[in-house]
Amino acid sequence: MERRTLGHTDLRLTTIGFGTWAIGGSGWQWGWGHQDDEASIAAIRHGLDLGINWVDCAAAYGLGHAEEVLGEALEGRTGVIVATKCGLVWDEGSPNVYGRLTAASVRAECEASLRRLRVEAIDLYQVHWPHDEAHLEEGWGTIADLVREGKVRYAGVSNFTVAQMQRIQPIHPIASLQAPYSMLARGAEQDLLPFCAANGIGVLVYSPMHNGLLTSRVTRAWVAALPPDDWRRDRNPEFREPALSANLALLDGLRAIAGRHGRDVGELAVAWVLSRPEVTAAIVGARSPEQIAGIAGGADWRLSAAEVAEVEGLLAERSRALAGA
Repeated sequence: MERRTLGHTDLRLTTIGFGTWAIGGSGWQWGWGHQDDEASIAAIRHGLDLGINWVDCAAAYGLGHAEEVLGEALEGRTGVIVATKCGLVWDEGSPNVYGRLTAASVRAECEASLRRLRVEAIDLYQVHWPHDEAHLEEGWGTIADLVREGKVRYAGVSNFTVAQMQRIQPIHPIASLQAPYSMLARGAEQDLLPFCAANGIGVLVYSPMHNGLLTSRVTRAWVAALPPDDWRRDRNPEFREPALSANLALLDGLRAIAGRHGRDVGELAVAWVLSRPEVTAAIVGARSPEQIAGIAGGADWRLSAAEVAEVEGLLAERSRALAGA
């Protein structure tokens, strides 16, 4: 599997990283429904066996549960690059998370993540969301201190604007930006990707399959069967009308392209985001060995110019359908 250097760091990441949002399970604000921890552990380990060399997590996923599952999955494994995030916290007994970036909070989060992950240092520690604007510089400066202390190797950000990155860059170098990017979410192309390219900041894109929508398994019946506690069911407009019909039509066209290569639409979605030169790697979530096996091939699939143009044509048709809805 191809590896690319992350920004100014010495981290060489495979072009796919294993994402752990969904394996956090239910019982929190952005849960994906109940998950089988043993299946999640098997999925992570199978991903590593397939050649993936890094895993992305966050303290907020399952209110610490995803980090615990990941820590168990990595037991006995060496050479795996571990990324996690801070800045979203919760109160005991509440399923909701909120932003907090005070120095004391960031330090406490780091210590808790180190314990749950069972590692001595976090390879890439990222501010999850810049919600606590008042303490943005304070939180980033604390992460810089953690780097100097050896508890963190490199510092990155997630979901930041260009203006927010410009605020903190003088305090400590930004190793990477994690941002949403997919065929259905292309806002990063406007200013984030050019800014990162110009400033030597690596780009990790999340939800390249748009929360599981851009995969071959998705049908109207599959969407209708999402569990009640899966956040996508009621809070993601792409899974509801009028967008759903346009997206299902798009999937038909994407299946035709992927099918010519004997591949899944998920692999096509990953290959599409990786075709952007600014993108270092894509984060791909999976909850079973079969899921990660069906997606990992996208890491080394190089789309032709004609195929990229074909995808653009399908996306244009989707836009026209939505405009007329």
